[in-house]
Amino acid sequence: MTIPITGHTKLIGLLGDPVSHSISPMMHNEGFRLLGLDYVYLCFRVTEDTLSHVVTGLRDAGIRGFNVTMPCKNQMARLCDHLSPAARLIGAVNTVVCDDGVLTGHNTDGIGFLRAAAREGFLADGKRITLMGMGGASTAIAVQAALDHAAALDIFVRPSSRFFPRARRVEEELNRTTDCRVRILEHGDQKALADSLGQADLLVNGTSVGMAPNTDATILTDCSLLRPDLLVADVIYNPRETLFLKNARQAGCRAFNGLYMTLYQGAEAFRLWTGKDMPTEEIREKYFC
Repeated sequence: MTIPITGHTKLIGLLGDPVSHSISPMMHNEGFRLLGLDYVYLCFRVTEDTLSHVVTGLRDAGIRGFNVTMPCKNQMARLCDHLSPAARLIGAVNTVVCDDGVLTGHNTDGIGFLRAAAREGFLADGKRITLMGMGGASTAIAVQAALDHAAALDIFVRPSSRFFPRARRVEEELNRTTDCRVRILEHGDQKALADSLGQADLLVNGTSVGMAPNTDATILTDCSLLRPDLLVADVIYNPRETLFLKNARQAGCRAFNGLYMTLYQGAEAFRLWTGKDMPTEEIREKYFC
């Protein structure tokens, strides 16, 4: 793929460590090419120790915006001048827009997940969701689902997890600021899980359980709790079909992985930077099928 660089080319990038594996440069640069936009997307290996200096330099150099990945998402939220409602509630930023030196932080992960769910016919408005875990992806999904008017959200977290304090903070904030009823429940409480899944429209594994190379693990050990009318999702996409998803499909559930979440969170960032819709179908066919 040839990308013409001119004196007017706007720079967009990805900050984090590691970044060499990222599919973001391919999909964004392909989007720019397809739409004839004079932008280029590059990766920069940035640590928490260097993030502040790098952001200052990029802002002063007139960058249009950038993505942020681990381990810099939480720190980036503190460096922005403004935060979107989702980014403020999550406490993490994965997309930054720079307008004349003013940095606005967004978190598009939840939007990406819910757009992927919409491909399966699921809209959060009025629905009940059971979510396993409260790491970065889970928190983004929880916040966006509440902002999109989900009726109820049950989040299962281990009390010993380092994310448990975050879970309690998000629970309090979402119950206070949205019309979604949010509950933090203990991972391992099988009765609470059975009750939750008995009413849920969507079950999400938001943890890394089942990710390669540990593909023989699953977050849900009792498959009798699954019903054919339950939509099941996993944020993992390596492997494409986790044991969790395999068991769900065997139980008659519709199920999807986290691959399209990656595509659609990028599409939302693309829109924020350029004001244009990413040609997602062309990019999906080229890089995600």
